[in-house]
Amino acid sequence: MICITSLPALRRAALPWLAAVLLGCGGGGDSAPPPQGTDSADTPAPTAPAATATCGLPDFSASVMARVNQWRASGANCGSQGVFAAAPPLVWNNLLTQAAAGHSQDMATHDFFSHTSLDGRALAQRIDAAGYAWSGIGENIAAGQTTVNQVVDGWIASPGHCANIMNPGFVDIGVACVPGSASASYRSYWTMDLARPR
Repeated sequence: MICITSLPALRRAALPWLAAVLLGCGGGGDSAPPPQGTDSADTPAPTAPAATATCGLPDFSASVMARVNQWRASGANCGSQGVFAAAPPLVWNNLLTQAAAGHSQDMATHDFFSHTSLDGRALAQRIDAAGYAWSGIGENIAAGQTTVNQVVDGWIASPGHCANIMNPGFVDIGVACVPGSASASYRSYWTMDLARPR
């Protein structure tokens, strides 16, 4: 399942031109910075063991990087989000992967599908908790896909998700896939976190 709702941009530090693009399903995404008085560093991001954050797919990170960077190298028509020229390749980032794995594990364990964690944390709080110092962030989520190509190509077919992948402002990426339990709504829960460091 891939669904999308466009949300307003987040602005951070002195880089108002580089906005965080958050996508959500059914209004479940976040569109504002963490509430005042909330120190996201005090709430560690849930983590998933590395072996379960790949849905058992071989060469997971290499496959993700190959497919995503293939799209970035060729450019893409992201429908209502516009046509994107070729962009530099993204670089795998372990901190973003940790944040992505924690969110996918949370969705799989608690059988929900949203950019907002059940404990109320938004993407910015999860990225902060993982220790990544960012100036721009974005997130794609998906559920049910069984291969890297299937999920990446599905995101490319969705304008907002496509725009996240093709955004030339993003330089780092982390992706995780966690299998759902036998009673979960989906067989897999995917999270892609993209960012530009400070």
